[in-house]
Amino acid sequence: MAEAYRETTEWEDGNTNINHTYLLEGDRMIAYIRSQTSVPFYFKNPITISRSRRKFELVEPNPFEATLIPQVVIAQESNIREIEGSKGTVYYVNTDDKTCTCPGYTYRGTCKHVKELETQ
Repeated sequence: MAEAYRETTEWEDGNTNINHTYLLEGDRMIAYIRSQTSVPFYFKNPITISRSRRKFELVEPNPFEATLIPQVVIAQESNIREIEGSKGTVYYVNTDDKTCTCPGYTYRGTCKHVKELETQ
């Protein structure tokens, strides 16, 4: 199960703007939220993160929770649609809220997946 961790490292130059919040599964980073923002960025493939000389604290409640859509919810919620992206990645569109889990929606607040479902 993935957990959210906020970096609390005190860097030698005093810069804490590079301390982000990470969604980690072991030593694999699935996503992160940049410091002083609230929008998560999900990687296509998880990457390894080094915890060497860095400090982290567990974040509860998990700030990524709203963008994680478990399969059980998809089965129960008729407003959640599974969409395959152009490169085969699966995204989830909420037809009521007009939201999507793709990176395009994360950055721009709109995407072709939402628009495609609106025209159907």
